[in-house]
Amino acid sequence: MMSKTWLITGVSSGFGLELTKQLLAAGNTVIGTVRNAAKIKDLIAQYPETFSYEKLDVTDVTAIHNVVSKVSKEHATIDVLVNNAGYGLFGAAEELSDEEVNKILSTDLLGSIQMIRSILPKMREQKHGRIIQISSYGGQVAFPGNSMYHASKFGIEGFAESVAQEVAPFNIGVTIVEPGGARTEFRYGSAQVAKAMPAYKGNPARSFEKMLALANGLAPGDPARMATRIIESVDQNPAPLRMMLGSAAVQNTIDVLTKRLDDYKKQKDLAASTDFPDGE
Repeated sequence: MMSKTWLITGVSSGFGLELTKQLLAAGNTVIGTVRNAAKIKDLIAQYPETFSYEKLDVTDVTAIHNVVSKVSKEHATIDVLVNNAGYGLFGAAEELSDEEVNKILSTDLLGSIQMIRSILPKMREQKHGRIIQISSYGGQVAFPGNSMYHASKFGIEGFAESVAQEVAPFNIGVTIVEPGGARTEFRYGSAQVAKAMPAYKGNPARSFEKMLALANGLAPGDPARMATRIIESVDQNPAPLRMMLGSAAVQNTIDVLTKRLDDYKKQKDLAASTDFPDGE
């Protein structure tokens, strides 16, 4: 892979950190965004020429525009944007506070939307680019107790799929990455849980508690291997629109989408019954 310049949000942990370490070791240039620079001090010291960072809270739209404008002026090209910043929120929809709802949508959905919108002028001008949107197989499959996380991931996938068609004529590719469970802070550190309501005790909405419990075993996904596959995808042309990572995730998604397709097929007559008759 030829050396590229990457802009990655959320590089202090998880996929963002793993991508950054692999890319820098291979000689690429990385601009990472963080909220706390102390977490990346080793990278700053080890790669003073090829790694730089910007403090950014992706819920701050003005700050997003300012950061993207700044790095666009400082670098001849921004070859790849990776929208990685985000977190999980667990709990029944009724248990979530208004603040929790607004925060996760501002982070996982609107933050990614604004990062993409901000980088497009630079990529159009340079006549190439690749956008990597970190989603989840939770952008295709929904579980109880994850309603707002699914809202953000279903939403960003629709946005990214539409944008992919808009920017293809400018030689800009878009890939939606859908990882399954991985051993990152997303599941074992940064996950947020709503205040429990007694009415939901024993409810399917609380099934996530078993998933988060370390006593039940670690997630199967290896963040390092997943990061490697993401990096490799950038040299694929055309860009793969979706990339599923994790054997359990892909099988679960196939099962859900197969059932969904079967359900749609059964509704052909119902759907047609709402059309005007031929000739009217």
